[in-house]
Amino acid sequence: MYKLGIIGYPLSHSISAAIQKAGFESLSLDGSYDVLETPPEDLISRIKFLKSNNYAGFNVTIPLKVPMSLFLDDIDDYANIAGCVNTVKIMPDKTFIGYNTDIYGFKMAIPNDINLTGKLASILGTGGAARAAVVGLAERGIKEIDLYTRNIINSRQTLDYMRAKFPEIIFNVYQIQNIRSLKDTAIVVNATPIGMKGFMANEMPLECKDLDNLNSETIVYDIVYNPIRTVLLNEAQKRGLRTISGLDMLIYQAQRAIEIWTGLKPDVNLMKIAALEALQ
Repeated sequence: MYKLGIIGYPLSHSISAAIQKAGFESLSLDGSYDVLETPPEDLISRIKFLKSNNYAGFNVTIPLKVPMSLFLDDIDDYANIAGCVNTVKIMPDKTFIGYNTDIYGFKMAIPNDINLTGKLASILGTGGAARAAVVGLAERGIKEIDLYTRNIINSRQTLDYMRAKFPEIIFNVYQIQNIRSLKDTAIVVNATPIGMKGFMANEMPLECKDLDNLNSETIVYDIVYNPIRTVLLNEAQKRGLRTISGLDMLIYQAQRAIEIWTGLKPDVNLMKIAALEALQ
């Protein structure tokens, strides 16, 4: 039996347990998945708990994706590039191997007919999800990325890190409270929790005037998955813009996590059905 879980804080909005259960059932595997709320100050004690209670692995969500990196024995290429992890495999000797499946999920959720080569992207936020978006967009050929943050000074380290990892991409950083015109951007990504159930659910990280200024071809991608249709996506759709929900990113990253833990690829369609049922 695979004993797994998710750590982060808060987790009241999480539907990961339902998705993972469906994934394991699609493979006819026996597995448990515990929701383990873990504030940052409890991370060390939680790690000790996971090691001593025979867990095979766990997922990591906000605000622990970056600090978790400090407690790993090895990481995969994506985790190394992004500088954060969201999936950990616990080896038989209790060592931790960190992975970033968010990048895989982010990329897989973008339909193949969308061409981003040589274009400009705008990312709202500079946390772990934003780093995954940067890597995913880099692999889709983006030439320039505008990052919007609440605190430019605090984001300098992330910005310097990304410039070093992707020297071929032009990076700019701006205050999110003072959004520039987005008319030239090919894709806008909300990598903040704004709009999430239980966290400013009735708000969006952009103002209506910002959406009004978007090009009609601009894609609006909200990584928030609960609710499925956030205020941002609703407002974008009202303006005839093409949108991508965070639910597909969530499903694909979960599929990849199970593949890491078991070596088997679960049925993504059954996982999505379970997610939709959990969100009702």
